[in-house]
Amino acid sequence: MSTLHTVNKSPFENNSLTSCLQLCSGEDSILLIEDGTYGGCESSPCREPLTRLMEDGINVYVLENDASARGLHTFLQGVELVDYPGFVKLSCTHQCIQSWY
Repeated sequence: MSTLHTVNKSPFENNSLTSCLQLCSGEDSILLIEDGTYGGCESSPCREPLTRLMEDGINVYVLENDASARGLHTFLQGVELVDYPGFVKLSCTHQCIQSWY
């Protein structure tokens, strides 16, 4: 069963992304929203495990409006920006949504 994991907390202040990364597998995807967008940056403390998961086929997305609101414009290689319609599409193409707070 594919799961869309949404993470809204910064990995600099919270372990939500770390916990999420430990459970992702198979057809799962990760969407970084709100302060979670910091998790997709080069300086993220989750950079290495996130990169390994992307190499294993996990798709990682950042909500473009949230990143822009925080002045973030560059992310780890392989991280994709999505807009609100893209968020809806991801929600519809996964069988389950897991929110990490």
